[in-house]
Amino acid sequence: MNGRALRTALAVVAATVALPVAAQAPASPPFPPVPTVTVSANATVTLPNDRMHAWLRAESENANAAAAAADINARVAKALARIKTVAGVKATTSGYGTNQIVEKGKAPRWRVVQSVKLEGTDFPTLAALIAKLQDEDGMLLSGMSFALSEETRKQAEDGATQQAIKSWQQRAQNAAQGLGFASWRPGRVNVQTSDAGRPYPMMARGESMAMQAAAPPVAVEAGTTDVVVTVSGDAVLDAPRPASR
Repeated sequence: MNGRALRTALAVVAATVALPVAAQAPASPPFPPVPTVTVSANATVTLPNDRMHAWLRAESENANAAAAAADINARVAKALARIKTVAGVKATTSGYGTNQIVEKGKAPRWRVVQSVKLEGTDFPTLAALIAKLQDEDGMLLSGMSFALSEETRKQAEDGATQQAIKSWQQRAQNAAQGLGFASWRPGRVNVQTSDAGRPYPMMARGESMAMQAAAPPVAVEAGTTDVVVTVSGDAVLDAPRPASR
């Protein structure tokens, strides 16, 4: 092997040996973590319910399914006609069902049921209407519920959100000062409102048409609803306070 070939071979060996050493070189030090503190705050606004929901139903039993259905159709139509004469009351029908009832020692029969939902803001008027629908149209009251209207809830949520944000900012400021930082800035922050939910009736059990043949006037107590807004998130801490001398 001549001198030139020997030098080339030695260079290849040196490069091969140097590669693992270069791969094991220490990585650059990571950036120091940004100091943060997680803070949460909430605000609650309590408001009187301004919307009433009521569920009524018509029931009919007959050996003939068509006869039971015709009875229900006639009674519900009569009830809807009465409801339309009352201003400010919204009515929707739902829950139409037909079931066969078979009991030992009795002839099979058919039961047909249809529900009507009422909605309104004039509670005394709606309560009087419910009483008439029971007494004069043969409807049965399944239950009532009270809630906030969408507009009222939205206004309450907007106000509670501002209160919760101010409270969150104050807590973040207190936390930064307590941890020895002169300033802070908001990081990721979440604003969550309480679930409005949907009104559902409290269904009566063991209730027959005979029991409601002479329905008493409906007692109405709307109650209140709490609108809750929660603000939670990170406060990024900046500029530690200089040490006192």
